Amino acid sequence: MLQVQNVSKLYRLYRKPSDRLFGKVATEFWALRDVSLSVERGEVFSVVGPNGSGKSTLLQIVSGILEPTRGRVITKGRIAALLELGAGFNPEFTGRENVFLNGEILGMPRREMERVFPEIEKFAEIGSFVDRPVKEYSSGMYVRLAFATAIHVDPEILIVDEALAVGDAIFANRCIKKFEDLKKRGITVMFVSHDLGLVKRLSDRAALMIDGRVAAMGSPSDVVNRYIGLVLEREQPQARVEETPSGTYRHGDGASRVIDVTLIDARGEETRSLHPGEPVTIRVRARAEKDLEEPVVGVLIRNRLGIDVFGTNTRIEGVDLGRVAAGETFEVAFTFDCLLTRQDYTLTVATQYREGHSQDWLDDFVSFSVVDARDVAGFANFRTKIDWRKIPA
Repeated sequence: MLQVQNVSKLYRLYRKPSDRLFGKVATEFWALRDVSLSVERGEVFSVVGPNGSGKSTLLQIVSGILEPTRGRVITKGRIAALLELGAGFNPEFTGRENVFLNGEILGMPRREMERVFPEIEKFAEIGSFVDRPVKEYSSGMYVRLAFATAIHVDPEILIVDEALAVGDAIFANRCIKKFEDLKKRGITVMFVSHDLGLVKRLSDRAALMIDGRVAAMGSPSDVVNRYIGLVLEREQPQARVEETPSGTYRHGDGASRVIDVTLIDARGEETRSLHPGEPVTIRVRARAEKDLEEPVVGVLIRNRLGIDVFGTNTRIEGVDLGRVAAGETFEVAFTFDCLLTRQDYTLTVATQYREGHSQDWLDDFVSFSVVDARDVAGFANFRTKIDWRKIPA
């Protein structure tokens, strides 16, 4: 269990070091302001937000590396932290020596560390470099060993800051599986990531931080959608973010507005239930609020965890909508074969400018299901043909 209660962190910034010595007035910078949140045992909690929003400062305070200026953090259980690259390991020590040193710092008996070391070594896969000084490691080797150590010292709370930003796809998948295993074992995980797809996949809940404050908290999909909308709002002062009656978010500058989205099956009827292999049409109808040159209409399908499954738009498909006058309604129909597996999905739709800025973006606006008697794994349901034969000895 982990509780952050009204935590604030103040830094006093001086123009030059001597100003501090002579007691000159400093500029106050609040990296965190009145941050409160709680993470339950066995919960995976993610923190997202732009650079400079206070995410890493929060993790350092939770880990005990920094003291808050105000407020307090309450934790129950051993904490293992994997923070910024370079923290935690002595560059002059070998990988092996650093692993045992970290175990001692966390209170792990030497005998227990000797027992788990082969598992750490196997997970990290850095070969003979485990007995070389860490200063000789590549960033990927460092992260592999640091992550392997953090998850094998039997933590009750694991704090991770962008651990998967460095490393190849094989190691990233191994880490994701380990996160899922930790979750099953009831280990509390709090992590920061700019990989929004990973946040949706792994997290039970998420928080969005803006300017040192918690701007939103809730389901990962809702928080990520809110984050995307706020980023757009900052980049485009004329953009607006609003909540739809269904609880999802729409954002854009309002140059056009989506007025209808319809999912149509092979019989030409509106539906919310599809079957693999049958053609499906997504019809998007929008109205121009001002004169538009070559507006773009797009669709995006996500699974129930909020992971992007498939998306396209008229620009990608080479379709030019030309000029649309203010007040005119335009309609685009996307038709393709349903190659999705049996589960629930949502449909996000958008109208945009050709350079990508949104006019009207509706997150998870329509929900639908794919029904199938076959139990196929993954997202895609390819129509598979199998040939086989016996080969004589």
